[in-house]
Amino acid sequence: MNQQVLLAKRPIGLPEADTWQIVETPIPQPQEGEVLIENAYISLDPAMRGWINDARSYVPPVKIGAVMRAASVGKVIESKHPHYKVGTHLYGTGGVQKYVVTNGKGWHPVDPNLAPLPLYLGTLGMTGFTAYFGLLDVGEPKEGETVLISGAAGAVGSITGQIAKIKGCRVVGIAGGPEKCRYIVEELGFDAAIDYKNESVKAGIKTHCPNGIDVYFDNVGGEILDLALAKINMSARVVLCGAISQYNSTSGISGPSNYLSLLVNRARMEGFIVFDYAKDYSKAAQEMAQWIMAGKLKSKEHIEEGLSNFHSTFLKLFSGEKLGKLVLKC
Repeated sequence: MNQQVLLAKRPIGLPEADTWQIVETPIPQPQEGEVLIENAYISLDPAMRGWINDARSYVPPVKIGAVMRAASVGKVIESKHPHYKVGTHLYGTGGVQKYVVTNGKGWHPVDPNLAPLPLYLGTLGMTGFTAYFGLLDVGEPKEGETVLISGAAGAVGSITGQIAKIKGCRVVGIAGGPEKCRYIVEELGFDAAIDYKNESVKAGIKTHCPNGIDVYFDNVGGEILDLALAKINMSARVVLCGAISQYNSTSGISGPSNYLSLLVNRARMEGFIVFDYAKDYSKAAQEMAQWIMAGKLKSKEHIEEGLSNFHSTFLKLFSGEKLGKLVLKC
């Protein structure tokens, strides 16, 4: 049987367990031009919270009763497709389910002999591409500049900071708790860390960014975005990647009150969606793979097991009970 996680209702605030329903259905059968994939790992990302809102966005909302949308990586176990043989490993949007049938559109072959499968959901997948294109294409860091990153110990933030170091920048990360701050400085090579749970972020930015901020890579939004805007330099770039502090708000989105700093400093604040860079994914993956092999880029995956644990695992995105990329093993 195929185990699936379906969207049962649209949540208000932090999703409760009955937001989803776990069902068992017959394993689907591929038709001509299709493959049957057995998912091995499923990616859990903050963006999934936005996908279950009934609101206009860059992708349609997940429908009530539909399989929860998610990226996954798995193995072809039956094929009627001219290009994908049994045993091929593919990465794509397979949803939170054990088995998926697809015609292959939007799926990409990956090699488990070159890297562990979870890595293709993290550094060598959409998470890594988000950091790569968000920083390099939108943030445009230059050697010697100061880059500030919120959510710095998370899946995207941890990669973003390392890429900024590779590009010769001074990198300061904002993270929650001493363990995460130690991790990004001692293991990932950030120049400094600000513990937003135990110290003043405003004071931390003043201390660790004494010459101001040239690039702010924002993963959290809210008050921290405001504090960063207050310290940006002339011609700074503010990269809007996410706003995890706002996703479960029941009182509306809190926007930046310091936005006039963009005007005064002739700076820009720009959002981006990683899907817009699809044609260049292979380029990003190739360069990041080289950085990994050279020891310049480290990856950490937090792996939980079992589709029945989807809800409790999903909540770790918002509780901070994880380090690096959150992955669910099927």
